[in-house]
Amino acid sequence: MSETSFEVYNLSDEIRRSLEVLKYEAPTEVQRKVIPLALANQDLVVKSQTGSGKTASFGIPICELIEWEEKMPQVLILTPTRELAVQVRDDITNIGRFKRIKAMAVYGKEPFTKQKEELKQKNHVVVGTPGRVIDHIERETLILDKIKYLIIDEADEMLNMGFIDEVESIINELPLNRVTMVFSATLPKDVENLCHKYMKNPINVEIEATGVTADTIEHRLIEVTEDKKIPLLKDVTVVENPDSCLIFCRTKEHVDTVYTELEESNYSCERLHGGLEQQDRFAVMDGFKMGNFRYLVATDVAARGIDIDNVTLVINFDVPMEKESYVHRTGRTGRAGNEGKAITFVTPYEGKLVKAIERYIGFEIPIMDAPKPNEVADMKASFEEKISGRRVVRNNKTARINQDIMKLYFSGGKKKKLRAVDFVGTIAKIPGVTADDIGIITIQDQMSYVDILNGKGSLVLQAMENTTIKGKKLKVSKALK
Repeated sequence: MSETSFEVYNLSDEIRRSLEVLKYEAPTEVQRKVIPLALANQDLVVKSQTGSGKTASFGIPICELIEWEEKMPQVLILTPTRELAVQVRDDITNIGRFKRIKAMAVYGKEPFTKQKEELKQKNHVVVGTPGRVIDHIERETLILDKIKYLIIDEADEMLNMGFIDEVESIINELPLNRVTMVFSATLPKDVENLCHKYMKNPINVEIEATGVTADTIEHRLIEVTEDKKIPLLKDVTVVENPDSCLIFCRTKEHVDTVYTELEESNYSCERLHGGLEQQDRFAVMDGFKMGNFRYLVATDVAARGIDIDNVTLVINFDVPMEKESYVHRTGRTGRAGNEGKAITFVTPYEGKLVKAIERYIGFEIPIMDAPKPNEVADMKASFEEKISGRRVVRNNKTARINQDIMKLYFSGGKKKKLRAVDFVGTIAKIPGVTADDIGIITIQDQMSYVDILNGKGSLVLQAMENTTIKGKKLKVSKALK
């Protein structure tokens, strides 16, 4: 970690303030290299592993460069999965919170009409999966005329999932005078070709991969036969006794089996795989971030899109089939400079897969012995004590930046000719409140929502009960959502 701080980038007060609340203290390597180039509107191809802080490396400059007054989207971010789209939207919202940057996510399996309504609002940033973004473009619900920045995140995964044609057709709809940034953990030929075809003299930024993998994560293998994996998993979790643990399986059937076994043994756990309804997947993700349970059993769908700073242990219950998956899975721990541990269970038939992973990450993974019965017995009491308590989440960024925010609901919107400036003008006149205390304003046809920052929510709520906006008396209450 370099000692430089975000001060060197001359960021606006609003962005600096949110970085402070989010506890972004010193830029990571990818942030140090990308932020100055992105602020200079330079096309970029960035090869950087997951967990290296890349979302903020583009999130900080785009939040800085966005013109708040412009109603049409100025930034389009493409992600391969719905989880990642939501994660990126949340990160952008958090970084841009005090500048009142409005970011939204569009993805499949959610009603189109709901997104269509939200796209009618003022949105600065749209994050989406390629299929749903194309739907919105074709139905003319997403207007691209003002897009100045295109960001393609996890480009290699986009390719693996067969999205490359969709990505090309989206690029062809965008204004030519835009800045394009591509982020990828690996750079396959197809991704390179895409960059050459659609970018203007891009600068290549490469972050050394093994640094992320080796420095803060301790890697281990345990040799085991398939039928002994579940007892081994229980022994390892007792001895390691992690604060927070991700257990990766190859198939959703394995996830269900492991989850059921742990649940029956009273583990505080949940599961995540592609067979679950989208709403359930988001609920599980949020629950894990909030610390509602300690163990999450998941397929690779969760390896991208989980940004939690204190996962202390990753267990590969099954060796991943793809060597890249190993990096994405284990990159969930040892984040943001914290120590982490990754233990992989390997059966006698999986030596080849392990060798391929070792070649890819550039070092041999040491073998460790399975825990001995006496070690398990010694640790049992402290394991039992921890398993019944709630997980302590030290670093849930969204919760931290939202703790002083109250969302207010007003019973009037566009139909009553109300605009954001009307709310700002009225609320900023309340004694003890300034325009800086007003956050994101969302105006719909029949209602509006206004975020009140800095713990001033109750004060504004009380004052607005007897105040008109543009001569209209509106009902006001604390928003439920």
